[in-house]
Amino acid sequence: MNITIRNEDEKDYRKVEEVTREGFWNHFQPGADEHFLLHNLRKSPDFISELDFVIEADGEIIGNIVFSKAHVIDANGIAREVITFGPVTILPDYQKRGLGRKLIRHAIQAATDMGFKAILIYGDPRFYGRLGFRAAERYDITTANGYFAIGLMAYELQPGALQNISGRFEESAAYQIDQSGLEAFDRSFEKKQKRETDFHREFQILLSLVYKAEQEKLHSGKRIL
Repeated sequence: MNITIRNEDEKDYRKVEEVTREGFWNHFQPGADEHFLLHNLRKSPDFISELDFVIEADGEIIGNIVFSKAHVIDANGIAREVITFGPVTILPDYQKRGLGRKLIRHAIQAATDMGFKAILIYGDPRFYGRLGFRAAERYDITTANGYFAIGLMAYELQPGALQNISGRFEESAAYQIDQSGLEAFDRSFEKKQKRETDFHREFQILLSLVYKAEQEKLHSGKRIL
């Protein structure tokens, strides 16, 4: 199997949306919305086209990763730029072969080469911890509504990049999904059956693992190890 990673071209857009839909279908929820998110994100001013990559197996697209600009907003309202990625997709038939890790590492190196300082993501710490991501709480970084979250993770592209940055993580507005728009967009794809799985319940538990940041600790400069 010949694996290559390259930048996505505009001619790839529909194919990548199909791959993304297939990769996420019934994974985190019944159905999927990641293909619609991807469709909208490409039109956002926060989208970073240079960090939009596809991974191919023998010339066929089997996955994708996209990045966008985001911010950490401190207690004084000062916004400091970071980047985030997602959706990141590998088709089910190619999962558990290390290809997702390969794609993410390739993109991280490209982001480093471009001079970006840090990545913030929402993800499963059991996977991303193995790639060097750490709990954002370590840097006093919370969700947009002020909660520490198990799934909010950080990666310094430059050593010490988050040392003096703390506050609320805010993604691009493109990550907000309009359900009516999703339903209309999804009708242009092959009809697939939605169903619930045991993993959905596990994922909901993971999402619920949040707690309110103590204000005297938040932005104090303390680092939680």
